[in-house]
Amino acid sequence: MKTLHPFRRAISSTAAVFALSAGLPAAAFCGFYVAKADTDLFNESSKVVLVRDGDRTVITMANDYQGDPTEFAMVIPVPTIITKEQVHISKASILKHIDAYTAPRLVEYFDDNPCEPRVMYDRIKSTGRRVEMAAPNVRREAGALGVTIEESFSVGEYDILILSAKESGGLQTWLSENGYKVPDGADKILSSYIKQGMKFFVAKVNLKEKAKIGGEMLRPIAVAFESPKFMLPIRLGTVNSKGKQDLFVYTLTKKGRVETTNYRTQKIPSGKEIPVFVKNEFGDFYKSMWEETTKRENGTGVFMEYAWDMGWCDPCAADPLSQAELRELGVFWLDGDRELTPTQRKLMPPRPPRAQNVYVTRLHVRYDAKSFPEDL
Repeated sequence: MKTLHPFRRAISSTAAVFALSAGLPAAAFCGFYVAKADTDLFNESSKVVLVRDGDRTVITMANDYQGDPTEFAMVIPVPTIITKEQVHISKASILKHIDAYTAPRLVEYFDDNPCEPRVMYDRIKSTGRRVEMAAPNVRREAGALGVTIEESFSVGEYDILILSAKESGGLQTWLSENGYKVPDGADKILSSYIKQGMKFFVAKVNLKEKAKIGGEMLRPIAVAFESPKFMLPIRLGTVNSKGKQDLFVYTLTKKGRVETTNYRTQKIPSGKEIPVFVKNEFGDFYKSMWEETTKRENGTGVFMEYAWDMGWCDPCAADPLSQAELRELGVFWLDGDRELTPTQRKLMPPRPPRAQNVYVTRLHVRYDAKSFPEDL
């Protein structure tokens, strides 16, 4: 991936923002799911927030899954060993917020000239305990297979292992012997990551801890690390998928939009007048337009659906993220000004929107192993 100089580009609409978000099918992830025994799991949806400045990266992953396993785990390649201090549980509401803020939107313009009939224009604008898995005997068995358990810890409802391996066969054997079904076809992809010196982040759900927290959905998990590699591993997400998958990536940088260097970044059509009736069907309209655009590009493009400074937007589908929300996602370069308390907001006059020194890019990828053989 690369960061370019800023330009103001967004897909704008004031209507059907949430309907659109729900209407587009999504199924992708940075890693693959593995389940106890033969429970069939597949990756249904994925949203990833990627914060990058210099060599520092914070990745927050939100995902959904189908099936009702007693336990499941996800395996994600990472460029370096991750410790407990580098992992935290985030809030699903923040990912929903950034999705709404960057979502395609419809804009209506009205002619206010009282001497002429009102004319409406519709436009689209692009605008810490040790986990059971890591018991000493498990570590010895791992070592015999060329697998090293580098770290073992728990965060929230997740039991986490950081693994390194000498070869993919040993890693697959270790996972299988510990009760995890590795999807067919993972061997070649795992081997390529091992040759790159990457480690493997295995996050297993602890159902007892999950029961204490409550709720049906798993909370997003965030991982921070430093590495010169600026990439998003997506290939493992294809081994247990059913057909093509949709991945939404929201990048936050100090300045400049983010594009992929190994796949062409496409721009969604913008500045087009459309019929007024589309206002009530914008979600379906945009979905059809997006699918037709991907067909013209033979399904190999990375589509930029939004790129703009976080300070404000015109128009806004949702309010910009607050400093507290941005910090929760890992935006660590913000100034130290504290936000107003509810009482202060009542007493003080409204302040004009203030630039957050954060640039947000929304990328949309529909991919499978054939059309996207490389990571982003």
